[in-house]
Amino acid sequence: MPYPPSPDIVVVHSSDLHIDLDYTARLHGGDGTAGLSSVLKAARDAAAQVLVPGNHDPAVPDAVYHNGPLAAVENLHVLGVTHEEAVCFADLDLEIWGRAHRDYGDMIPFERLRPRSTRWQIAMAHGHYVPVPDRTNRLRPSWLIGDDELKATGADYIALGHWNRAAKVGAVAAYYSGSPEYAGTVNVVRLTAAGKVAVTRAPLGIAREPSAID
Repeated sequence: MPYPPSPDIVVVHSSDLHIDLDYTARLHGGDGTAGLSSVLKAARDAAAQVLVPGNHDPAVPDAVYHNGPLAAVENLHVLGVTHEEAVCFADLDLEIWGRAHRDYGDMIPFERLRPRSTRWQIAMAHGHYVPVPDRTNRLRPSWLIGDDELKATGADYIALGHWNRAAKVGAVAAYYSGSPEYAGTVNVVRLTAAGKVAVTRAPLGIAREPSAID
């Protein structure tokens, strides 16, 4: 059932859709895009004004963002491809920013911060949360994100990808949405007219991977 009209800004956060994997297609009877379709339906049902995509594949020249159906979507904003590091929605007084993966090497997602220029700001990152990262070990790169970096963003909401399960991490409003197949939900983020940030999870109504853990 769709949410009623609201003066709030509504954002749907999902990640790790893995639309090009045989594994994902097998879970949906051969349809690798079923997870994406369920996310888009959830966004419509929630009356979301903004859809935040998880950035999983790096922005290399042969990435899916440059060729095929995704490249033909006019209102799809891809950080590192259509925009360098931020998209500003002036009518919503909202900016979404993040550092895109440019290759398959290790990187620090929030190594560079972005000053606030709008009433609302959402930061995006794809990586593994560790409260206090140990970056002395370079043999196991995992795009680590620590508590200090999350806090330093100053963002109203931090949309994270890389974990298949949904979870809130750290002491600020930083959330993993989880993948559609494991979490079975999307995060619905409401930036309210009263200045609050409310985060709930909306079900997708698709079959979940049986080993999923909430």
